[in-house]
Amino acid sequence: MSKKTQSLYIFISLLIVVAMGFFFKYYIGPAHKWFNDYGAAVFYEIFWCLFAFWFFRSPSATIQIPVWVFIITCILEFLQLWHPLFLEQFRATLIGKWLVGTTFVWWDFPHYALGSVLGWLWLRQLQIKGYAKKSQS
Repeated sequence: MSKKTQSLYIFISLLIVVAMGFFFKYYIGPAHKWFNDYGAAVFYEIFWCLFAFWFFRSPSATIQIPVWVFIITCILEFLQLWHPLFLEQFRATLIGKWLVGTTFVWWDFPHYALGSVLGWLWLRQLQIKGYAKKSQS
């Protein structure tokens, strides 16, 4: 598969993940608390995996990206325990709320792990598809 075609697959994947993430974040219905608070976190992880994969597409990156996404989001979760003025001002904005969150919750960690595993599986499929197309050429 050409780099351009793989980029298209990544872009389409990002659109799907962003749409699902927002759907989960703002869903109202049965189990809405889980979807809003934790289900959206799964898509948050997958998004960052795909975003990083846009720039780093090696087979080793397929493994390293989800690990680093998990580590960084865990650090961001712990940062929610810290409340300096500049961080509180950033968290008060919509983008700040989306990127760094506002409230520390232990239950986020298993969902970050799930999202990272699903992100790894997604990247693996994109990587396998890319190599399968190259070997057929």
